[in-house]
Amino acid sequence: MSGHGTPIPMTSRKVTALKGVANVPGDKSISHRSLILGAMSVGETRITGLLEGEDVLDTAKAMRAFGAEVTDHGGGEWSVYGVGVGGFAEPEQVIDCGNSGTGVRLIMGAMATTAITATFTGDASLNGRPMGRVTNPLAEFGAQAYGREGGRLPMTIVGAREPMPVRYVVPVPSAQVKSAVLLAGLNAPGKTVVIEKEATRDHTERMLQGFGAELTVEETDEGRVITLTGQPELQPQTIVVPRDPSSAAFPVCAAILTEGSDVLVPNIGLNPTRAGLFTTLKEMGADLTYENLREEGGEPVADLRAKFSPDLKGIEVPPARAASMIDEYPVLSVVASFAEGATVMRGVKELRVKESDRIDAMAKGLRAAGVEVEEGEDWWIVHGRGHGNVTGGVTVESRLDHRIAMSFMVMGMATEKPMTVDDGGPIATSFPIFEPLMAGLGAAITRSHQ
Repeated sequence: MSGHGTPIPMTSRKVTALKGVANVPGDKSISHRSLILGAMSVGETRITGLLEGEDVLDTAKAMRAFGAEVTDHGGGEWSVYGVGVGGFAEPEQVIDCGNSGTGVRLIMGAMATTAITATFTGDASLNGRPMGRVTNPLAEFGAQAYGREGGRLPMTIVGAREPMPVRYVVPVPSAQVKSAVLLAGLNAPGKTVVIEKEATRDHTERMLQGFGAELTVEETDEGRVITLTGQPELQPQTIVVPRDPSSAAFPVCAAILTEGSDVLVPNIGLNPTRAGLFTTLKEMGADLTYENLREEGGEPVADLRAKFSPDLKGIEVPPARAASMIDEYPVLSVVASFAEGATVMRGVKELRVKESDRIDAMAKGLRAAGVEVEEGEDWWIVHGRGHGNVTGGVTVESRLDHRIAMSFMVMGMATEKPMTVDDGGPIATSFPIFEPLMAGLGAAITRSHQ
C-alpha cells in the first residue's frame, strides 16, 4: 500500500516509437537545498523551476514551521524570505517529512545547532529508515536525538545550546550525511571539516558557496576535505533549478529500449557527481548525445537526446561511479535486462537502505519477469536476455518506492507482455507528472483501481 492512501496499481504495455520533448521536473536535490538555504539567509531568495513533488513541498512546509516565509507564486516560481543562520523558531507542531529521506536528514542538520527542539515523522517507509547515520555526527555538535528503537522516526532533536565545530569523516558515501553536517556547521563557531573518502553529489557545497558561505574543498590523501567557516550571514539568491537527472533517467531509458524512439530531454543537470547513469548507458552502447552544453547557477547543463539502441552490451559498472548514480541502479537494471551479457554492479550496499531494499525489490521483480539475477550484500549482476527476449507479464511490488514503480513501468514498454506494479502512488513523491509526460511521448500506462 502507499504511504499516501489507497494503493494505485499501474500497468505498462509494449509500445514503439516514443517521440517528443520530455520536460522532466526540476532537480530534487537542488530544490530541497534551495528552500533550506533560502530559509537560512537574510532576505528574499527567488527560485524558478522548483520541483513541486510531495517531498519538496514537505520541505517547504517545514521551513514555514521554522519561521521562514515561503510563498508559491505558481508555475514553479517560489520565494523564501529567510530568518538567517541560527534564526529558526521552534516549530509548534510535529514536522512531517512524508517519504523524503533527503528532506528530513537535511532539516535535522540545519536545526541541530540552534537551541530549539523539533520532532520529525514521516510515512511508513520513512519511519522505517535508520537516522543514526545523521544523528551520530549531529551529537558531536552537542545536539541530542530521541527516537524509536534502531534510531528511527518519529524522533525529537534537541538542538545544541552551545554548538561546537566538528571534524567528521563520513563512514559510507552519503550526500545526505555530508550535507546534514555542513548545514549544522553553519551555526557552529569556527571551522567544521567534513572528509569524504569517496566523492558524493556536491550540490550543497556549490550552493553554500553561492549563498556566500566561506567553504573550501581540497583533494588530499585522506580524501575530499571540505572546510566550512561557521556563522556566516548567507546572502539571498536567485536560483534557476535545472531539471532532475534522476527523473530524466526514466524517459531516457524508455527511449533506449523502445523501437523507433527519439526523445529530447532539455535543460538536464550534468553535475559530474550525478551523471553516472548517462556515462554508463553510453558504455553499454546507448545512442545518447548532449546538445547545447552550458552552465547555469554553477551547475553544468545540457539538452539530452536519447534514441532506440537495439545492440546494448552488458558491462561492469565501476564501483567508484556508484555514488554518482545510486538512485539510477533500479532503472539501469531494467536496461541491463535487454542487453546482451551480464551487467555487474558493485559497491552498492547503500541501495539496501533506500526507500526500500532496492536490490531485493528489483531482483525479485526482474526474476518474475524472466530475467536471471545474482545478488550479494553490496553487489548484483543482471544477466541480460537481449532486445525482444524479455517476457514480462507479471505484477511486482513497488514497496512504497517511487523509483521501483517507475523502473517497472519503463520495463513494461519493452517486454513481450505487460508489467504491473501493485502501487504506483509513491511516484508522486518525486515525479508527479510521470504519467502524463510518458503518455505524451507515446507510452501506454494505465491505472486499475482495486
